[in-house]
Amino acid sequence: MTSPKKIERTRAQESTNAIEKLYISMRHLFSRGFYKPMGISGETLRKSLLLLRPEIYGSIAEERVELNGLVYVIERLPEGIEECQFINLTADEGYKNSHFKTIIPPKRRRNCYRIDKDQMNIEITRGRSEIYDILTHLTFLFIESHKINERVSINDGKDFTREWKNLEAVVLLQKELTNQALELTIAHLGNILGRSYSEVSNVYHTFATEENPHRFFQLIYWLGKLANNEVHEGEKRSVTFSSVLIEEIGHHIYGDIWADNIKKTLLENNLIHRPIHIISANMHSVLNSIYAEKALPEEAKKAKNFELFELMSAVNSTPLQKAVKDFASKNGLIYLKDTSGTNINVQIIDTNKINGDVTTFTKGSSNEASPVIIVMDYAFGEQAYETMDELLKPYNSKNGKIHLNVQSVSIMGKAGILEGGKGDIMIPSAHIFEGTADNYPFKNELTKEDLEGFGVQVFDGTMVSVLGTSLQNKDLLKFFHDSTWNVIGLEMEGAHYQKAIQSASKIRGNISEDVKVRYAYYASDNPLETGATLASGGLGMTGVTPTYAITKRIIEQIFNSYKKK
Repeated sequence: MTSPKKIERTRAQESTNAIEKLYISMRHLFSRGFYKPMGISGETLRKSLLLLRPEIYGSIAEERVELNGLVYVIERLPEGIEECQFINLTADEGYKNSHFKTIIPPKRRRNCYRIDKDQMNIEITRGRSEIYDILTHLTFLFIESHKINERVSINDGKDFTREWKNLEAVVLLQKELTNQALELTIAHLGNILGRSYSEVSNVYHTFATEENPHRFFQLIYWLGKLANNEVHEGEKRSVTFSSVLIEEIGHHIYGDIWADNIKKTLLENNLIHRPIHIISANMHSVLNSIYAEKALPEEAKKAKNFELFELMSAVNSTPLQKAVKDFASKNGLIYLKDTSGTNINVQIIDTNKINGDVTTFTKGSSNEASPVIIVMDYAFGEQAYETMDELLKPYNSKNGKIHLNVQSVSIMGKAGILEGGKGDIMIPSAHIFEGTADNYPFKNELTKEDLEGFGVQVFDGTMVSVLGTSLQNKDLLKFFHDSTWNVIGLEMEGAHYQKAIQSASKIRGNISEDVKVRYAYYASDNPLETGATLASGGLGMTGVTPTYAITKRIIEQIFNSYKKK
């Protein structure tokens, strides 16, 4: 009798299992309504995250404190969260109408409110993906805070290292520091964090602002202080979910309001019966591509290729951007600032008001009505399904249902690339949805050949829509890339968008079966390369060429579809 074969799990399989456990746990805790991240209720989250060891969180499983991951997380959480023992996730419950100051993290559009010195409220209007994103970041933050406490507390918290006492004096006294005192504190902090002087110095300057140059010192102190209070004083940190949030999540409440506002605007401007092309992108590339050259004739004369857009991406370009927006507003642009809570602003462009004096693009002449372009800002994870699903539904007007004549949907976004580097372009042929058996093959109107010739590499193949970009490691991504899945990149929205488009066109009959789809992504990072994750910094000017190359091809295809046959 042969003995049963012992199956050794690969690191990729372990990682997949850890991700599944993370999401199951987060859903359970959400349904429960509260949990203590560093208590028994948060244990599965911590263990799964430590087993997974995501690339973006670097040395999370080591004794030393992870600095790049800390920068990444803090940029996506509200300022002051490190001081708060209680974190409350809420729906849009009217805090914007209160005296509480709205805090918006630099790298995530979400409204947060410091209720008192111990409590931070974070408003969730972008669906489950946002909850998962926040809980993952908080788990990382709390793990790191306990590392700090373990490195500075002596005799079961009865005493502390002299480095910690120095840091405490600097933070609590808030005195001006001489260069020598500053360098001394950075040196002490290196011992506290288990990092070199140069590493700490770099991160100190990353966090420093004119208003608060010692932000990093305060961050480390309060993280360690609250961890100490938790371990030695029993003052447990807790995360709660408001009853309104639990009730609303998954019901497309914000997406419905958002989409209804767009359709109402189309009706009011007599555009709702026109051919419609939807573009999910940023709020500048379509606008600038259509209008900038004619709005800024002097600057355009001196610029070659995409140099004008580089100029408009510079720090001091606000007057140029305003000139383009003002010009566009007189030539077909309607801007809708979001009031629904989705944090997705919208531009509506009436191409009937665009001629040769307005743009350099050749607009096809056709017997059909001129198209209307709807540009929506980036969605976040599952929010992509909610917003697109609602947008593609008919509009319930006083005179009955009006089906939108949607002729194409184009998605341009940032993604992690698995071959190539920052600024390269990916053209997907299918989206596979991580953690499910759902696959979405489609005919992409954009091809690899369309995007060649701009000086960046172009790759085509499968994209994986992940549950969270902060939950991936090299082993898992290497499996996706090297296996027959032939994955070229990862992002968070593609499968959600395609699910909404397919159900609206092929099943529900909300839009035409023949709707054209375009997907193209430019690389924000390569997580398979050491030091090339999102935590390593932004794209800067590297992102201008691929962004505008993709935008150019999308607009050309839209305009070309209206040439006389």
